[in-house]
Amino acid sequence: MSQKISWIDNLRAVACLMVIVIHTTTWYITGPTAVTGLSWDVANVLNAASRVCVPLFFMISGYLFFGERSAQGRHLLRIVLCLLFYSAVALAYITWLTPISEGRSLLKLLQKPVFYHLWFFFAIIGIYLLSPLIQVKSVRPRYVVMLVMVLAVIANPNTVSQSLGPFHWLPVNLYVSGDSIYYLLYALLGRAIGCMETQKRGVSWLAGLGFIACVAGIALGTRQLLKINGAFNDTWYLYNGPLVFIAAISLLVLFKNVLNSRPLPLLATVSRYSLPVYGFHALFIHYLRTHHYDDMSRPWLDLPWIFGATLAGSLLLAMLLQRLDKRHLVS
Repeated sequence: MSQKISWIDNLRAVACLMVIVIHTTTWYITGPTAVTGLSWDVANVLNAASRVCVPLFFMISGYLFFGERSAQGRHLLRIVLCLLFYSAVALAYITWLTPISEGRSLLKLLQKPVFYHLWFFFAIIGIYLLSPLIQVKSVRPRYVVMLVMVLAVIANPNTVSQSLGPFHWLPVNLYVSGDSIYYLLYALLGRAIGCMETQKRGVSWLAGLGFIACVAGIALGTRQLLKINGAFNDTWYLYNGPLVFIAAISLLVLFKNVLNSRPLPLLATVSRYSLPVYGFHALFIHYLRTHHYDDMSRPWLDLPWIFGATLAGSLLLAMLLQRLDKRHLVS
């Protein structure tokens, strides 16, 4: 059990850091007319490599709660309180430090998050509600491979359409659609793969190479669409896209096999505060970017600065919050 906890802690921390990387680099990716050439390419690769972050959070939740142990009322209460608390923090930030209309944010509170990153709390509620009904059985690796190929690639509506003349052959319509289905599938696979024997010879190398290949495919596909459309297109970036799906599975297997002895010191700290870091980080990035504390003309300085300042600021607030929140209801 100690090994399982260790790789989960390491994986959770890396996923949390990847979230910060995504939102740090997005300002480059979505504005190719302002940031071009090598700077855009570097940001694109970093963003592509971090696309697995949210899928990993769903897989971790599935591993923890889709087995003998299921999410309890206190877990669901905690997620709801987190949604309310970090929405209130974001609303205060919007009111005092931005020209954004807080009234419009309140009117749409139950349809969309107050701040963009808080959508995850809405999505994870469904996973927690389903948890008592689900207990994943032990399955063979070849079944998982078949399941991923069919549902995550062949029948995935996010798979890029393929035709042979007038004959349309990808994706195949198996009536599997909607983000929630794929978030649930991530959770199911998180439990199935987490309990699977993956320490066989060559598996770690295969997982590592698979992750690198998927990241290259995501980055190159995004770059190609930029050339074709003249503007950013998120087709390859979607959390439920085929390459992101395979990359997330590959990274989970790699961490399970390689980083399973103990939580690494820095990662252990990030993992301990991952929830409040997630809740606070987007506000730091938005403030630094919109108040001109950045320098996108020098990305080699800007990217580490925004990432480092955001991580440090979020960790400090997280530590303070945990000192006040003795019952860890929102921290």
